[in-house]
Order: sequence, then C-alpha cells, then structure tokens
Amino acid sequence: MRTGIALSDPDRIVASPLGVVPSEELPGALRRLVEEEGVSEVVVGVPKTLKGEVGFQARKVLARLDALRGELPGVRFVEWDERLTTRMAVAGTKASGGKKRGGRVDHLAAARMLQEFLESRGGSEALR
Repeated sequence: MRTGIALSDPDRIVASPLGVVPSEELPGALRRLVEEEGVSEVVVGVPKTLKGEVGFQARKVLARLDALRGELPGVRFVEWDERLTTRMAVAGTKASGGKKRGGRVDHLAAARMLQEFLESRGGSEALR
C-alpha cells in the first residue's frame, strides 16, 4: 500500500503534491518532514464510506494513526474525511490529458485533500 504526501506553501494557502511513499516507510518520511520542513501538523485522510461511516479501510487507517501519534508525539494529527478525493484526482488527471498512473494519483489526491483542509481553515492556521 502507498501513501500520497502533499505540503502547503509557507503561507498555508496552496497545497502541492510531494510524492508517494510505501505505507511502511511513512513514519520515517513524516519524521524527515518534521525535521527538514518544520511540519507540526499532519492531515490524515480517513476513507469513510459514502454514507460517512467508519468502515474496514477507515479502521485500518485510524489504527495506523494511533501508532503514528505514539511515534511522533510532537506532531498534531488531524483526521480528514477523504471521500472521493482519489476519484476527483483521477478525473482531473484525465481532463488534463493524463492517464491514471498509480502513485501519481495518490499524491494528487493528497494535495486535493490538503487543499480542502486549508480552505476550511481560511489558510491562516493550516499546515507547515
């Protein structure tokens, strides 16, 4: 399984796709972002069902999130409903003439989710 990663700009207005890491490498990747980029808050996509319920996949993500909180105690983790972000990223890629290419869509979906989060907070207190 892969995890898409995105970062906000220093003004916390625009999200940009950063890359994709294998899920087992996520703690190390986040640790590097904390050290090198000064990240203090991480938005984690929770894949709820279309009815907004916590299903099997969401429970897996929430269990992993609990582990990350223990591994990175100085980081604030925010749960975010990621329903449809991958579909929107795929649609955006196809609309621009691209094709779905595994990790490409994962980090585009991460950027879309982060952008939604930034906009929900007005860009003033979001990630970095």
